[in-house]
Amino acid sequence: MKSYKFFFVLIALLLFGNLSFLDAQVANYNVPILKLNNGIEMPQFGLGTFMASNEACKEACLVALKNGYRHIDTAHAYRNESGVGSAVKESGIPREEIWITSKLWPSEYGEGITMEAIDKMLARLQTTYIDLLYVHQPVGDFVGAWKDMEKAVDAGKIRALGISNFDDSDEAFHAIVDDMRIKPAVLQIECHPYAQRINIREKVKPYGIAIECWYPLGHGSKELLSDPVIGEIAKAYNKTIAQIILRWHIQEGFSVIPGATNPDYIKENISIFDFALSDEDMATMRSLNKEKRFFNMTLEQKQGFVNMKFDD
Repeated sequence: MKSYKFFFVLIALLLFGNLSFLDAQVANYNVPILKLNNGIEMPQFGLGTFMASNEACKEACLVALKNGYRHIDTAHAYRNESGVGSAVKESGIPREEIWITSKLWPSEYGEGITMEAIDKMLARLQTTYIDLLYVHQPVGDFVGAWKDMEKAVDAGKIRALGISNFDDSDEAFHAIVDDMRIKPAVLQIECHPYAQRINIREKVKPYGIAIECWYPLGHGSKELLSDPVIGEIAKAYNKTIAQIILRWHIQEGFSVIPGATNPDYIKENISIFDFALSDEDMATMRSLNKEKRFFNMTLEQKQGFVNMKFDD
């Protein structure tokens, strides 16, 4: 019966010239879901918007949403949240079908301060709730921020809480994970085949915290994106090196949010759900780990973020 229903929907859409919408929906069916430790389900694959201008972010999100993406990652520090909000509104896709992630900056941390910052964030995103909200860096009064974030969850403004870059500080990690009422559902960190972050992955396992990867393609590293070992695997599957890397992320169980504004790259990145890497190829990918990170700012250097403010 379902196959006949799909057939009639296809005919109707062909007749009314709305095939692009169908393409987006069909593509989206292939994106796997991660069930977080609070029971909420999050699309495993999404679009990163770091370094995209507000207008470029809006256009990238519109392309992504049209091509099956249902997870968008932004932050106040990226200064493009309003672009995300506008794209979601213009896409015509129901809000509840799109997962929106954002992050609070350290200058917004503190009881009372953070709640006001969340309300301003909701206004920029043109939404009544955020699916996942991170504390962006482990400096400043992140404990005070977390207490306000818990209140925002209680008020229905936030669905899940996360910690971003808390691999920098064991003390900061345990201050949230061990002492707060609502536990983090996701940890966002730099992760890719050259830095597979084995230790931190083991550290979060007892808490059921999902790993979400930024710089999943090594921030466009020429070394990584021309790696001959990955290149041989790519040839075997008739895929690009970037697609092989992103598929590796998915099969490792990570949430992955490759950033792109080029429509071709946006479409290429999501075209990874029509194949699977073999156990042997996964083992080969794991062998490339050398814990080589591309972003290496120290925790001490990040302390300056506390006084760095952004316009609303």
